[in-house]
Amino acid sequence: MLALRLTWAARPAVQLRRLLVALASAGTGFLLLCALGHAISHPEDPTGAALRLAWCLTPLAATVHFALAVARTDPGTRPRPGLAAIGLGPARLMAVSATTTALSCVLGSMLALLVFLHLRGDLTGMPFDGAGADFLAADSPLPLPAALTLLGLVPAIASTTVALVLRPRDDRPTSTRRSYGRFGAYGRTAGKETFGTYGRFGTRFRPLTRPVPAPAAPPADEDQPAPDALPAPPHESPRGLPWGITILAAGLAVEAYANRATPTTPLPGGLTGTPSVLIGWILTAVGLATAGPGLTHLCGRLLQSASPGALRLLAGRILMTEATRIGHPLGIVCAVASGAYAMAALHDSSRPTFGPLTTLGLLLVTGCTLATLLTAAVEAKHARSDTTAALVRLGAPATMLRSAAALRAGALLSLFGPLTLVVAELAALPLMH
Repeated sequence: MLALRLTWAARPAVQLRRLLVALASAGTGFLLLCALGHAISHPEDPTGAALRLAWCLTPLAATVHFALAVARTDPGTRPRPGLAAIGLGPARLMAVSATTTALSCVLGSMLALLVFLHLRGDLTGMPFDGAGADFLAADSPLPLPAALTLLGLVPAIASTTVALVLRPRDDRPTSTRRSYGRFGAYGRTAGKETFGTYGRFGTRFRPLTRPVPAPAAPPADEDQPAPDALPAPPHESPRGLPWGITILAAGLAVEAYANRATPTTPLPGGLTGTPSVLIGWILTAVGLATAGPGLTHLCGRLLQSASPGALRLLAGRILMTEATRIGHPLGIVCAVASGAYAMAALHDSSRPTFGPLTTLGLLLVTGCTLATLLTAAVEAKHARSDTTAALVRLGAPATMLRSAAALRAGALLSLFGPLTLVVAELAALPLMH
């Protein structure tokens, strides 16, 4: 009930993001049901049915990633002062986030089932003169347990991923946790005083030495800016850049040296390739997603090189601070764009055109990756709202903030744009002949 009340009481922008998650879940569920329909109508081709089901893993991963991004930016489940007093601690808020994600995905799965049954003609007459009878299995009864199992994949995986990523963590060092132990240095448990602790244990948990008072802070100077007026100091460089470059190079090498004597595998859009090409594409996408934060951090560092001014310094420091938050979505968008560019470069009029399911899958993956990137950008904007407000109070013009945002976007585009084209050209080489 709490998850439902938080869902209905959200702002229109939050409701729009949840609606987009439901639509993405509906598209993925429809693709899974179409794979089931193809398996029912073609029982003599189990390999083709398994291949169609495997191609649905990419839209499924994109949908889950988008659902996770939306759950992270949901203001209704964000920890706030006073919620722990009524029993809404971090664990309960994590459960509420997972339940809200599951509700959105279940709504999309129900919509997918209704559309699938309508196209099969189970609800009304079969539309489009039976054009989709091949992958809808209109002449065969639909196994309801199998359909419900496939439709339950998206809500189950999405809610489980949200629960795992948003679970409460203890960020204190291990030595600090061990030294404080169960009752802490002053006979307190986890930051709160336990009833009767002093009376039961006496002076055992008293500190051996009196705490040294902190030195008095110097008087504030009105001419100096407040400490929160400047962006936070840049974090250290993400450690995934070497691993991402290694995985990317391995994927491109697997694609370049693919054994063309092996049996080919049909790809979307009428293309064919070997299993080595598929493995290379997967490694390339994983490498770009892993190297995204490091490349974003490097882009911010390059902006601040060679005697930067205030504008370049502000833009570069923000990029370095938000490298982890927006780097992974940028890498995934780069991987999807390189794959789409390679498919568009290889496609011509002599090959079969993209079918409706392939088009739906491409639109679903592209839309989810772009929406995830925009959601991460909104999350980054909210995270630095205090810094932006402090800069405005100090008299920073609004044009400077907009110029810094445009400079960040241009720097990222100048780095990830050529990288996408190079990866796309190298990925298309094994499929040229």
